[in-house]
Amino acid sequence: MGKALRPPGWLLLLYLLPGLVIYSFVVLLPILSAFRYGFYSWTGGPKLSFIGLDNYLEILRDEVFWHSFLNNVLMTIYGLIGQVGIAFVFAMFLMSKLVKLKGLHRTMSFFPSTLAPIIIAFLWTLIYNYNNGLLNEMLRVLGLGRFVQSWLDLSGPIVLLVSIPLSWQNIGFFTLLMLAGLSSINKEVLEVAEIDGATGFRKAWYVVIPLARPTLMVASLLCIANNMRGFEHIYAMTGGGPGNSSSVMALYAYETSFLRFRYGYGSALAITIMALTMLIILLSTFLLQRKRGNNGGEA
Repeated sequence: MGKALRPPGWLLLLYLLPGLVIYSFVVLLPILSAFRYGFYSWTGGPKLSFIGLDNYLEILRDEVFWHSFLNNVLMTIYGLIGQVGIAFVFAMFLMSKLVKLKGLHRTMSFFPSTLAPIIIAFLWTLIYNYNNGLLNEMLRVLGLGRFVQSWLDLSGPIVLLVSIPLSWQNIGFFTLLMLAGLSSINKEVLEVAEIDGATGFRKAWYVVIPLARPTLMVASLLCIANNMRGFEHIYAMTGGGPGNSSSVMALYAYETSFLRFRYGYGSALAITIMALTMLIILLSTFLLQRKRGNNGGEA
């Protein structure tokens, strides 16, 4: 009966065709165009000068780009701790019987995820403001006025400072993702663990995390992909400054293409960014699956 109810292949293709056409024009065609223009010296005019791999060879020597790449990697590390890690802790608290009004907590934690990155950047720019910012006002009230800073002008911790708003925005999303994964764990297993004395940190480390590893893996990969393509909130908060200390790859490619009008080099940067992001995601997937396999083998 299942075979009789299955629609023919041409009908399935017809249903998929609008989405495939849109995806091709929105995603595939721009990628192919960027790949082509990466081999040219192009400033936006009608003249294209073929230069082969010169753009990619320049990228290898581009210190600003690799500094931006390291900033993305650092943001990803902060994101894994501040988004996935804290979201897991929040999810554990929300699963606790001691927490009341769980629906309200879930809604309030998810609310920042519904805001546009520009709004998040504007709010945190106000928080970091030197004269009337919430952070400096709290330091003054607590008698810690000596720590008052013009926070977004600090080149040292600037990557951490711009990573905090992104973590604040996405914690709610990852908390709901964690709750969905943790809710699938057999409650009898958790009850047996509590009877055996596994509570608090020991319960989370030895029982919950191994059982929730697939959810943690998905959340980690989403976090990596999101932080490697970070752009909007940094553009709105610091513009990559001070200097290039908070520059990220997407911002550098944007400035190269649309402010310096080096569209050929910008296209090469875009392809390189995509390749590096995919490489990091594939490497992370390999390491996470290998660790999972080793843990499974030990079990």
